[in-house]
Amino acid sequence: MSELQYNVLDEPLKQCGMNPKTGYFRDGSCRTDSTDVGSHTLCAVVTDEFLLYSKAQGNDLITPVPQYDFPGLKAGDRWCLCASRWKQAFLEGAAPKVVLQATHKNVLQILDLDDLLPFAVDLPNHS
Repeated sequence: MSELQYNVLDEPLKQCGMNPKTGYFRDGSCRTDSTDVGSHTLCAVVTDEFLLYSKAQGNDLITPVPQYDFPGLKAGDRWCLCASRWKQAFLEGAAPKVVLQATHKNVLQILDLDDLLPFAVDLPNHS
């Protein structure tokens, strides 16, 4: 998959994070394709509040899983989340910050850009 993909700002998608290595393809990018059923396309800067919220929903992102080369996340890590999980956390008041330049445009099928803007860490006047 070498074609250029775009972010929610309609610019080329930037890297989300390499430590830990994130993304559906574990290449640091929130890029996607038709096999990514969960749509791991939103680049979040996770918080303790979000990690505990996600664990309570049955998705433990804190505990390392060595057999899948997953180190476990801690507050401040960048991670490609499923857009639907972020929306759920948003509606419950537990949404983490978002890196818009690294968030795939497909997120806009589930979320409104206006909901994301107040959570943006990479735009002036929206931090």
